[in-house]
Amino acid sequence: MFDVIIAVVTSMIILFCGLPGVGKSTLARSVACRTGASILSSDKIRKELIRYPTYTRTEGRLVYDVLMLLTKYLTAAGIDCILDATFNRERSRMEVENKLGSNNVQLYVIECTCPEEIVLARLRNRKNDFSDADYSVYSKMKGIYEPVQGKHLDIDTSLPYEVNLQKVLSYVSKAVQ
Repeated sequence: MFDVIIAVVTSMIILFCGLPGVGKSTLARSVACRTGASILSSDKIRKELIRYPTYTRTEGRLVYDVLMLLTKYLTAAGIDCILDATFNRERSRMEVENKLGSNNVQLYVIECTCPEEIVLARLRNRKNDFSDADYSVYSKMKGIYEPVQGKHLDIDTSLPYEVNLQKVLSYVSKAVQ
């Protein structure tokens, strides 16, 4: 009669987390160029949704809810996604896994760090960026940031760009095999 073909779409989510100014967005863009994944940035989503953000808890929840919804739809369509956000608490990272992790989605967590003096220089030199983070935001986030507990890759963004790009690409490709 009819043959039924079931296609299993497998998508990848690479979650970049870390404090403001550590280089998440820069590395995420590089990885996106090499993998073809779509970048979903919390900073960009916030600016698209809210003309003058106030960074309240309610506003943050809205931004992360939209981030999750967009990721859900894109991965369901077989589109790989890179999530670029602070994800400052373990529960926020677990939420991604609980809401989006399934048999058809591979989740990779990349925690970006670097020495504080480099972060401060980066924050001072930001231009034409979606992020409004400055030293005061960095300091506040540093006080509440929870290091990743689960399986993840640590990246020190003070190392050469190409070294970190290769580490991430290797981590993602080995995990796929």
